[in-house]
Amino acid sequence: MESRPQILYLAHRVPYPPNRGDRIRSFHQLRFLAQRAHVSLGFLCEEAPPPDTMHVLRSMCRRVAPHRLGRHLRRLRGAWSLATGRTATEGLFGCDGLRRTVSQWAQQTRFDAVFVFCSSMVQYLGAAGLAGVPVVVDLVDVDSQKWLDYGRHSRGPLRWLFQTEAMRLRRLEASLAARAEALVVVSRREAALLQSFCASDRIYAIPNGVDLDHFHPDACDCPGAAETCVFVGALDYRANLEGVTWFCRAIWPGIRQRHPHAVFRLVGRRPGHAARRLARLPGVDLVGEVADVRPYLCEATVVVVPLRIAPGIQNKVLEAMAMGKPIVVTPQAREGVEAAPDVHLCQAETPTEWVQTVARLFTDGELRRRLGCAARQFVEQHFRWNDQLQLLAGLPGMSKCLRPDNAKVMG
Repeated sequence: MESRPQILYLAHRVPYPPNRGDRIRSFHQLRFLAQRAHVSLGFLCEEAPPPDTMHVLRSMCRRVAPHRLGRHLRRLRGAWSLATGRTATEGLFGCDGLRRTVSQWAQQTRFDAVFVFCSSMVQYLGAAGLAGVPVVVDLVDVDSQKWLDYGRHSRGPLRWLFQTEAMRLRRLEASLAARAEALVVVSRREAALLQSFCASDRIYAIPNGVDLDHFHPDACDCPGAAETCVFVGALDYRANLEGVTWFCRAIWPGIRQRHPHAVFRLVGRRPGHAARRLARLPGVDLVGEVADVRPYLCEATVVVVPLRIAPGIQNKVLEAMAMGKPIVVTPQAREGVEAAPDVHLCQAETPTEWVQTVARLFTDGELRRRLGCAARQFVEQHFRWNDQLQLLAGLPGMSKCLRPDNAKVMG
């Protein structure tokens, strides 16, 4: 009887529960791989994972090794890494304990493939015993571009810091062509960006999927609230916070002028002082972290995604589309999804366009219905998880051990 392949999976955060962008992608990848191979999972975390999380991961994987990194120590390591000419990212996600675990596992097990989730984990590929093992790196997004975008929206020392990190991280990303059998990103846009500075013919776009049973128009029996906008996303993430701050300051007053009773709900984890300050504005309701975002999506008249820094594919857009909701997005948030403006969703760029678009959706129920139906059909056609994961099985470095059935990948 032929033994199952052995795969080492390294992630920069605990890949469960799938309640935020990176966890959604890593969890579905991990589950798919664990159904076809023996997976040894190593990951980093700031706090010890709760027992139910460890139970789920151990039920899937042959071995699971969480390694804690305290927030204070991480910041010190990040600063030291930056001061010594490397990226802050490498220091923030550097862990001697995980290095020892990877070396120990590599000496005990002959791995058939190593799957690295995000560029921050590439530093662990130097472990003894991994030489010659095929490597797949899922960058998800081209992180260097995100830091460049942060720099453009910042001033003073922060601009210098972000631009320095971007340049160093871009060199690291470019170097991966010589180390990996396949480099994966989440969209065609990200693939083209990576190809522009990384000379490799092994760059592949594998989009995210969306859980179409969980995020379904009939998933909740919530009455809709009149003239209600909602944003769903982590409120401690810089790109989200920048986007909702711009929306609240530059756009929301114009919407309230036309619709004085309109409400804007902010739903997401870890709202800090900046998010709480937004809640002082008329009509802004800070909900914060919730166990289930679907009732808030159901209740909303319009879902808004006002992100001006929006790398890759925005899961918040896919989930709202799967719920059959009318959505207004920036061009940046739409680009990764590749949905058609005025067919599957609405796009707005300037504050004036945003005010006019949201106001039109507030008053036009037939338009909301049409957009919601088209959005649901779009994600059903293009963003099923099973389809995307079959692309994963066809990657160089994975196909030999997983043997996919006629799987193809998007180059």
